Amino acid sequence: MNTLVPLPIYTDLFYHFTLVICILVIFNCFTRDIALTSNRKFISGMAFLVFGLVLLHMGLRPVNYRFGDMILYYAEFLNIMNGNPPKGKVEYLFESMMVFFAGFRAPNLFFFTCAALYIIPLYIACKRFFQDYWGYAFLMLVFSFTFWPYGVNGIRNGIAASLFLLGLSEPKTYRKYIWFIIALFFHKSLILPLIAFVVTSYYRNIKMYYAFWVLSIPVSLALGSVLEGFFLGLGLSEDQRLNVYLGEFNQANEGVELKIGFRWDFILFSAMAVLSSAYFIFKEKMQDAVFQQLTSVYLLANGFWILIIRANYSNRFAYLSWFMMGLLLVYPLLKYQFYKNQNSVLGAIILFYFLFGYFLNVVLV
Repeated sequence: MNTLVPLPIYTDLFYHFTLVICILVIFNCFTRDIALTSNRKFISGMAFLVFGLVLLHMGLRPVNYRFGDMILYYAEFLNIMNGNPPKGKVEYLFESMMVFFAGFRAPNLFFFTCAALYIIPLYIACKRFFQDYWGYAFLMLVFSFTFWPYGVNGIRNGIAASLFLLGLSEPKTYRKYIWFIIALFFHKSLILPLIAFVVTSYYRNIKMYYAFWVLSIPVSLALGSVLEGFFLGLGLSEDQRLNVYLGEFNQANEGVELKIGFRWDFILFSAMAVLSSAYFIFKEKMQDAVFQQLTSVYLLANGFWILIIRANYSNRFAYLSWFMMGLLLVYPLLKYQFYKNQNSVLGAIILFYFLFGYFLNVVLV
């Protein structure tokens, strides 16, 4: 498929576009009160603009090796289109969707649908969580340094995480689990946050989850290689992808590359949500059951990643908590009034969060 955007700058265009949006949003945050109708309309307008243009830009991208795993999905799509059976993975819904579009010989429509399944659930989840202030949360998710890579490279991971987030936003418990199961049938790695959700539904002592996260750091430092060997020896190692993630493999074309080793920088990045949530829960005495459970799920999932942080592709385990991070950072400020200049505080958080990803994906590459 031809594109008006030269391939070498296709990804950079996304980041430069979101930079412009971020600047406009920050200026608005520092010049308007959060409760003003004009502020809510502006933020919603920016979010709708990003929603539409990013969906088109991501969904209509050409098939190319520059987008990492996309080329592997395309090869599998062609294999099915040529009459060969699918590989028979556990992710039946993703596989069935590929078979469906292969029947129409429409790979471009398949990848556009993948982008839609990645982005639309984020919009719905933000609307459910934050109503009129949904735009802030949606922009935080798009501004995340993992957003673009998991839309064009780790495609199944990204779709499954978005569907899981949609499930978290469901008010009815049975509907939550329907979406959780659907997410699993797109990528079974979502079993980790699902287990965390089930555990936190029955055991609500959030102090223990903070303790688990803190203790995961020294335990990983002392026993990291032992833990990786343990997970490989559970019988799950028959899954080739788990061997790839925990064993030896080159991370070329990964998109969000984590160098092998103990990454203090990414632990500090993860700690932003840990410290922020702890401040509002313990210092500000914020009583919000939804926020506490979201935080608990994050702490469990992120703590598990820290335990195996040295593994290849450990970014894909980190993503099982990072996909929630943007929401956790803004949730208290979008649901409660804590500061007189609350919009300015939100602006500062958005700016810092965006710049982290921008420097990582644009300036430092």
